[in-house]
Amino acid sequence: MEKIPTTPDAATLATLIRQWGAELGFGQVGISGLDLGDHGDHLQRWLDKGYQGEMAWMASHGEKRWRPELLVEGVQSIISVRLDYLVDAPRHRHVPQEPATGVISRYARGRDYHKTLRKRLQQLADRLQTVVEGSGHRVFVDSAPVLERAVAEQAGLGWIGKNTMLIHRQAGSFFFLGELFTTLALPRDEAVSSHCGSCRACLDICPTQAFTGPYELDARRCISYLTIEYQGSIPVELRPLIGNRIFGCDDCQLICPWNRYAKLSAEADFRPRHGLENSPLWVLFGWTEEEFLRKTEGSPLRRTGYENFLRNIAVGLGNAPRLPEVLAALTARKEDESAMVREHVAWALQRHAD
Repeated sequence: MEKIPTTPDAATLATLIRQWGAELGFGQVGISGLDLGDHGDHLQRWLDKGYQGEMAWMASHGEKRWRPELLVEGVQSIISVRLDYLVDAPRHRHVPQEPATGVISRYARGRDYHKTLRKRLQQLADRLQTVVEGSGHRVFVDSAPVLERAVAEQAGLGWIGKNTMLIHRQAGSFFFLGELFTTLALPRDEAVSSHCGSCRACLDICPTQAFTGPYELDARRCISYLTIEYQGSIPVELRPLIGNRIFGCDDCQLICPWNRYAKLSAEADFRPRHGLENSPLWVLFGWTEEEFLRKTEGSPLRRTGYENFLRNIAVGLGNAPRLPEVLAALTARKEDESAMVREHVAWALQRHAD
């Protein structure tokens, strides 16, 4: 990039940042200060109720989560970016009735977004460094204790909805967020007011009723938590409610009226790989560990691990129609080397025997 000969003023810099962000493929760029309002208090109340489950890292780092100045010395502004990830428009506003197919959250069907988003954010930081030498910048993409939705809300990228997702009136909520902390003092964008109104569709559709009320989620009942973060045996009473969701859950987003305006992404990295958008449960259950590692290379699916991947599919097979392929797949893993997989397989087979 050609170096700008004179240091632009703060307002000009903000305009350049948005221009560069658009060139890098970001759907939106916003700038906030360091004050996150009452989000720190909200987080502490949530933690006090134990709603984080086994996600102990949510309680780590103390006040750094809601006081950015403790995380990065000298930070004065935070640049937030949005990167849309839908590659095709959802055909339904709910999970389609295909109970023999493994449903994987849309964000996880392609390549892992972290590298894609981090690379572009770093390019933005490099451009900024070229224009203002001596300024400090640090990029974050789920890599530090940052309340990214709270920061993005302050930067005008949307509002935190009743389903705890960030929502934008013209872009819905199917997007990734990233942050660039900078020592530059930049003009702030205005926070966006809520537009959820009296709607509670996201709360009512949740299969496991994980929402304790508007804006509050008990992760211990959330399908995304249970199928991705949780390391143990899935509570028996929740298994029938999970259906065929084997990695994450999009229900509270699909039903959201604002996602009628969700933007589609042209990013090739986010396109589904290995048929993960419509694979039969028994096909996925037949993957060896070597296949799992090969087909999930560079994929968010790696996070759950092979054993939990099989655990999740066993639950899906227990909720699937009583087809020969379903029974054969379960029977083949009755003596799986994992005690946890065997336990979930036995539960699934019992479901089909009842």
